[in-house]
Amino acid sequence: MMQVLLCGGAVVTLSMGIRHGFGLWLQPITQEMGWTRESFAMAIAIQNIAWGIMGIFVGIVADRFGAFRVLLAGAAAYALGLTGMALSTTPTWFALTAGLLIGAAQAGTTYAVVFGVLGRQIPAAKRSWAMGVIAATGSFGQFFMVPVEGALIAQIGWSNALIVLAMLVLIIVPLAFGLREPGFSSSTPRPQREQTVRQAMAEAFRTPSFLLLTAGYFVCGFQVMFIGVHMPSYLKDYGLAPHVASYSLALVGLFNIFGTYIAGNLGQHFPKRYLLAGIYIARSVVTVVFLLVPLSPASVYVFSAAMGFLWLSTVPLTNATVAQIFGIQHLSMLGGFVFFSHQVGSFLGVWLGGYLYDRSGSYDIVWYLSIALGVFAALINLPVREAALQRPTPAAA
Repeated sequence: MMQVLLCGGAVVTLSMGIRHGFGLWLQPITQEMGWTRESFAMAIAIQNIAWGIMGIFVGIVADRFGAFRVLLAGAAAYALGLTGMALSTTPTWFALTAGLLIGAAQAGTTYAVVFGVLGRQIPAAKRSWAMGVIAATGSFGQFFMVPVEGALIAQIGWSNALIVLAMLVLIIVPLAFGLREPGFSSSTPRPQREQTVRQAMAEAFRTPSFLLLTAGYFVCGFQVMFIGVHMPSYLKDYGLAPHVASYSLALVGLFNIFGTYIAGNLGQHFPKRYLLAGIYIARSVVTVVFLLVPLSPASVYVFSAAMGFLWLSTVPLTNATVAQIFGIQHLSMLGGFVFFSHQVGSFLGVWLGGYLYDRSGSYDIVWYLSIALGVFAALINLPVREAALQRPTPAAA
């Protein structure tokens, strides 16, 4: 179990740590290349939707053949995408590399794949806790990597910084060997599957609780990606120094370490639907307070710490609930469907931020929308039924 946690945590630290810093590239790239903020935001929005779409198919492959080969392919695609992002000369090429290629790479190197390994290797009594640990490592990646990325941009330029990250992400390759699973041979799929992929999909989509979790995760994606990508530019627009943005994103990552770990622990003892509702409503309250108080470095840091505590704490709770309801056989695939909704929200949060800013000169509308969506997500998580589905036995069927 320890090997799975260490290697899975290190993979997520790298993959999520790198992606959380992409907002730092918005102004350097758009200013040097003469692009609009919407063009940059569109590429990152495509990245999120590509991640969501590919996550479903990657989850099917990982459930059937194991995570090892998926991680190898994802690491290679990530390195190629970062390199292509550095060398892009037009918004179209930037969208293809930073968007499609890196999005597909993230599908194969982040939560859905690693959580599938956890679900199969960690006992149910510790599953929510273990998912909280892995989510916390992704937060540590943000805390550690965002300042590193900011320093790289300042010292060697935005393009060279991306090349360095492309080399760094290949560390996932040796880590993947620590996530090879017994029961998956190199040439044959996992045997004795009680449900086909189609049956599992049909069961999930006629289960109201799955649809409610999926809708709530849409809001999570909208909120975190809008803040993660546009927060640095929002702060710079108000005259705050660039290091304030780097420190704020790092604080999000630091406090998210505690938030995700605590959420995973609490999920073992309390109804996860109440915890999820509390997280979403707290995000809205924190955002309202942030917009009402005078903007200063201190207010930014307090907001970042509070939002960081809530940032990815939905991840272990949502995925553990899916595992609790449907079991672990198709966990990566079902997690991929839920995460697709998250990424649709991410697409809209990133793109609307750039689109509405270019047309209104302000992020205000998106802030207000984020607050309203938080209230909506809190309400729809309350009716979720967490009990395991009772399926007929093969004899009864």
